[in-house]
Amino acid sequence: MSLSSDSVPALVQSPDTSVTVFATEDVTKVYEMGEVEVQALRGVDLELFEREFVVLLGPSGSGKSTLLNILGGLDMPTTGIVRYRDQEITAFDDAAMTRYRRDHVGFVFQFYNLIPSLTAKENVALVTEVALNPMEPEDALGLVGLADRVDHFPAQLSGGEQQRVAIARAIAKQPDVLLCDEPTGALDVHTGVVVLEVIDRINRELGTTTAVITHNAAISDMAHRVISMKDGRISDVRTNDERLSPEQLEW
Repeated sequence: MSLSSDSVPALVQSPDTSVTVFATEDVTKVYEMGEVEVQALRGVDLELFEREFVVLLGPSGSGKSTLLNILGGLDMPTTGIVRYRDQEITAFDDAAMTRYRRDHVGFVFQFYNLIPSLTAKENVALVTEVALNPMEPEDALGLVGLADRVDHFPAQLSGGEQQRVAIARAIAKQPDVLLCDEPTGALDVHTGVVVLEVIDRINRELGTTTAVITHNAAISDMAHRVISMKDGRISDVRTNDERLSPEQLEW
């Protein structure tokens, strides 16, 4: 679905639980550090659905970033199966995994990873030049509220604006899923709310299946579902009957 920044309908989309976007089966991940083995994931079974907004909640070391990286094709499980729609991504070779990441997944990290020598528009264009069905960089920046900052360099932007450029870069290729790892972790509360509003808007208006990792329990109130993790396992799953908007969150 392609949307321009100046005529985006205010849609409120519910998840379609009849369509499974991700499914994991007994996923484990063990890292070997010298003679020591660190078990990051311990038999994770999980489903994420079409248009769903999920928060993965848990303390540092609970395994949530490892799980997100596996879903996004940045890492592979030690054992277990991961499916994206009808494809088993754990069976992909390197070339297929690269195509999967390029064509289907948008990533947003705590640190923005912008190229300092490129403008906001040029940073976004790095993705649109290789995507199958991209937005114009200006449209993506308009969606995140930066239509008037397209020619600014990262050093001329605030932290929140740089994170919004990173989100624009992630969504410009119109990915099926948006995976966000602590996207507000380096931001103050006010700026963090602005960034969450952008992520929420992408989910509502583009229907992008969205997973956000956080250790901030307050953010969970804006999700359709909250998946809590502890010691490499899913410890709890709850559904929010009513979602709060980012500005309603109490940090």
